[in-house]
Amino acid sequence: MQNTRLNTIVDVILARLAQWFANPWRRLSIILLGLLLGIFLGSALSTTAGQTADWDVIAAGILIIFTETVSRIVYGRNRQRLPSVSRASRFSWFIETVNALKIGLVYSMFLEAFKLGS
Repeated sequence: MQNTRLNTIVDVILARLAQWFANPWRRLSIILLGLLLGIFLGSALSTTAGQTADWDVIAAGILIIFTETVSRIVYGRNRQRLPSVSRASRFSWFIETVNALKIGLVYSMFLEAFKLGS
């Protein structure tokens, strides 16, 4: 890829974000926010899709596609093949946050199922 000004700006912004997320407390707080956002989204999605029975099947299909795609990205990587400084390791905080969002979403769906069952 050519080294244009836009490419340089994007690289600098990503490098500064990586430095900012190098602090373990910031990284943990962002991952925790992703988990809590997933719990909120799961609760909000199940209540809004459940009000009209038209969107239940579509919402369930979208959630299954989202969770399976994230699981494939997070757990399907071959860690031995990746070099130590690759694009995947540069965005590992983002991947971990999306995985935490997925975990919160699935946990929220289980809680909603238990509320409906009781």
